Amino acid sequence: MTRTRRIGTKVMSTLLFMALGVGICAQALAEDKPEQLAQQSAETWLALVDSGKYAESWQEASQYFKNAVSKEKWEGAMRGTREPLGKVLSRKLRSAQFTTALPGAPDGEYVVILYDSSFEHKQTAVETVTPLLDKDGKWRASGYFIK
Repeated sequence: MTRTRRIGTKVMSTLLFMALGVGICAQALAEDKPEQLAQQSAETWLALVDSGKYAESWQEASQYFKNAVSKEKWEGAMRGTREPLGKVLSRKLRSAQFTTALPGAPDGEYVVILYDSSFEHKQTAVETVTPLLDKDGKWRASGYFIK
């Protein structure tokens, strides 16, 4: 085997190895954890709530959520509890915990997400958003609480 051919073989082997490594890394990045996917969904949903789009937030919630509370009751609850707090000043992720069982809810895939939040009229609060993996394969809010 000539020197040029050996170098060509080494280069091809190195390129193949690098391509394999990139493929493995790309696959690992594509497989986000449930907590990450649920958090992204929760933050998109919270943006609707933050902007007072309560009917839209109800529409984007899980089927379980919509079966548990009517759109009118949800809008009323948000006007009564969320609006008095004022605008969100800050929201920081405290934790995100995957679970398949929650008290009073059917078994499923849930992520309980806690945020340390601050509002115009309530300096310290904890928001809990619980996304559920809905039947269509999308993470959607199934519960929301502020303490």
